[in-house]
Amino acid sequence: MNKKSLKIGNKEIGEGKPVFIIAEMSGNHKGSLERAKEMVKAACEAGADAIKTQTYTPEDLTINCEKDQFMVKVNAAGGWSGRSLYSLYQEAHTPYEWQPELKKVADQYGIPLFTSVFDEKAVDFWEKLGTEAYKIASFEIVDLELLKKVAKTKKPVIISRGMASVEEIELAIKTLKENGTPEVAVLHCISSYPALPEEMNLATIPDIAKRFNVVTGLSDHTLGTDAAVASVALGASIIEKHFTLSRAEGGVDAGFSLEPAEFKELVRAVRVVEKSIGKIQYGSGSKEAENAVFRRSLYIIDNMKAGDLFTRENVRCIRPGYGLAPRQLPEILGKKASKDIERGTALDWDLIS
Repeated sequence: MNKKSLKIGNKEIGEGKPVFIIAEMSGNHKGSLERAKEMVKAACEAGADAIKTQTYTPEDLTINCEKDQFMVKVNAAGGWSGRSLYSLYQEAHTPYEWQPELKKVADQYGIPLFTSVFDEKAVDFWEKLGTEAYKIASFEIVDLELLKKVAKTKKPVIISRGMASVEEIELAIKTLKENGTPEVAVLHCISSYPALPEEMNLATIPDIAKRFNVVTGLSDHTLGTDAAVASVALGASIIEKHFTLSRAEGGVDAGFSLEPAEFKELVRAVRVVEKSIGKIQYGSGSKEAENAVFRRSLYIIDNMKAGDLFTRENVRCIRPGYGLAPRQLPEILGKKASKDIERGTALDWDLIS
């Protein structure tokens, strides 16, 4: 397998392969296991190639403290501002005991469900549960101890690079590979919720692929699907997009998440772009050849007898395009007809003596 590829489930991911589209569940379940199951089902039916959860408890990420530094000040689409980190994660987390149930739903559709891990306990849990891959969230890319723990599972790893410098990305990849990770993908990501189009800098995607020699893609926090679809034309092999059953019903990430019909449209648009990119080609394609009638070529425009000279009076460059190329006219002028030629005949070399 090419070193710039990886495999999750039965899907090979990389250049020349279908884009791998991940539905990020996040905390849009609103504390309901049944809702979470419906989300997995709806994402699978909308065409997701994989489902991703997040595995942590509030205590894994922070402490229950309302000092100023523990308060969220960003005015994210989910209404995070003014809350403590602990209360936000308390609402957003997906309980450990739900994860096997969610995985069962995805398994019924033959779709892999994997997770973002935030501490060693989560890695041990998912090794027992069984997972095809791991995700490292943007804010965890600098946690080298977590990376080493994940690497030792020898599973493929997808990293989001939000806020990370070139040096931090290099160190993360190096840490993973030196400790056992066989395949790494790095997703371009803007850690802003929602991210604005002018912040996206999608030109970073091909640079990631070239600079780090990895599969790349986009973890997209913009509203809508435009940035995600555009990323495919720039070489994204993976797209991760937040998912919800209904933005109107709320949820911590609902404001920048796609509803089922929108996710389905994203999948459709990505598949169209994939077909459109195709391969490098010049000249006419198979369908273009049908339109040769609209191209110019050399035609006989007066009846000719064998031995008559070809002149500008009896040869013209006109539509359709089934005769000799216009550039060959100077070679033909002054030569003789090899046989009688009827007006409206496409000029060919066998008509020239």
